[in-house]
Amino acid sequence: MPSKDFVDPPVSLAGSGFRRAALSDLHALAEIERLGFPGDRISRRQWRYLLTKAHADTLVADGDNGLGGYVLLLYNRGTSVARLYSVAVSQQARRPGLGRRLAQIAETVARERGRAYLRLEVRRDDAASLGLFEGLGYRRFGVLDDHYEDHMQAIRLEKLLKPDLGSTQAPIPFYEQTLEFTCGASCLMMAMKALQPDLVLNRTLELRLWREATTIFMTSGHGGCGPFGLALAAHRRGFGVTIYVSDSEVPLVDSVRSPEKKEVMRLVHQDMLEEIHTTGISVRYENLPLEQMEHFATQGEIPLVLISSYRIYGEKMPHWVVVVGIDEHFVYVNDPFVDYDEGETLSDSIHIPIPCREFARMARYGRSGLQAVVLLRRPAL
Repeated sequence: MPSKDFVDPPVSLAGSGFRRAALSDLHALAEIERLGFPGDRISRRQWRYLLTKAHADTLVADGDNGLGGYVLLLYNRGTSVARLYSVAVSQQARRPGLGRRLAQIAETVARERGRAYLRLEVRRDDAASLGLFEGLGYRRFGVLDDHYEDHMQAIRLEKLLKPDLGSTQAPIPFYEQTLEFTCGASCLMMAMKALQPDLVLNRTLELRLWREATTIFMTSGHGGCGPFGLALAAHRRGFGVTIYVSDSEVPLVDSVRSPEKKEVMRLVHQDMLEEIHTTGISVRYENLPLEQMEHFATQGEIPLVLISSYRIYGEKMPHWVVVVGIDEHFVYVNDPFVDYDEGETLSDSIHIPIPCREFARMARYGRSGLQAVVLLRRPAL
């Protein structure tokens, strides 16, 4: 859920011919869904949530016999992406060109919300919708297998809403974490696969890496991966590694209260340090500025960055992401966590553009403002 301090700028629809949907439109919206889609429908319960609580915009056009159609936009706090989740025109009140105008008002609203990119998925067999959005300037940038109820693929489409922006993003594959505590291992898998394409990614490897890299840290439950454990796991597989941490203390130790946990973390950290000293892994006790991170990325190194998930998910937990690109406006990341409870899909976690200033805020954790980056390089020949 979005935090209370996250507020989008107001957007006026005056004179546009569209309005924001109200709770009183729930039945009409559900009917458009029922009649317009054979499967993968938005339920009445989901509509109620979208209209009352979600970080979303539902824009509608009134027709002679009720709602003429709607377009639904979803937003992720802390990023510059809007997602065009669904667009539909009523079969009873079908108006020529309404689908196109709904897509265009969605772009206008997303742009005024400060979003730089608008993304959506379209069924591979839906030639009409693909033609509509590609005619509006959307580009294909990926495929999601087995995305719909009938196992049809989804074509991922994206449009840049601010023409002065642009980026070069590394072709880093995506791997979704399967457990809440394996974000670090999943990020390491993405980076290793990009540098070693024949590597097979699966849950066995995910858990093996987690076991090797865990610092036995969590407020409760299973432990999470720290920068030193991830670096050692990568080094054991032949990859070149550099660690940047903002101080020489035990990472994240201030985030637990139990003296016993603190002692365990110190022992694990000391053991990892001793192994690191024997490997020759470079440890830099300093912050890594974005400009320098971008330089390393252009040289083929892949940064894994520890962030506070609060600025994206509203929960104060340490979380790892993979940086896939940086330009003067945005840091682009693959986030192994997909927030299905908020209506997200894989598309929302791949190549997420985060404003550079916002990323600088989230790339620190805890009271001490810990910053941690692990840089991965290709295995030595």
